[in-house]
Amino acid sequence: MKKVIWIILLILIGLQFIPVDKPQVTGNNPNDLLSVVSVPDTVADILKNSCYDCHSNQTIYPWYSHVAPVSWLVAKDVREGREHVNFSNWQVLELTKKAEHLENMIDEIKDGEMPMSIYTAIHQDARLSEEQQKLIIDWINDYGNSLFE
Repeated sequence: MKKVIWIILLILIGLQFIPVDKPQVTGNNPNDLLSVVSVPDTVADILKNSCYDCHSNQTIYPWYSHVAPVSWLVAKDVREGREHVNFSNWQVLELTKKAEHLENMIDEIKDGEMPMSIYTAIHQDARLSEEQQKLIIDWINDYGNSLFE
């Protein structure tokens, strides 16, 4: 039994030497949604707290994102999140793409799929209350309607 524990420990230590390619963080994002669109402070705070770690170039990597194999999962989730929608590139998106993202956001929020449960299990303050969901969805609807006026 001790031998198995030592082998597992050595494997875990060895995993730390395998580099992970985490998506980069940039502080200056002039095309960011919150820079180019008038978003109420309450909605902006919710977006930053519950969405921006995976869906912007302003990811705040927690300590565990530097520990393999968790670091691989974090990097994968951030990469996939940015591929789906990256708020840091909002201004350069076509109107139809913005509308599509907004519609998807509503669906994901209503279905309880965003923020992801694996994220909110650790970041409990990122969970959306019903009131927060309503605030975001109402803002998305208002903003979405204004896109084509």
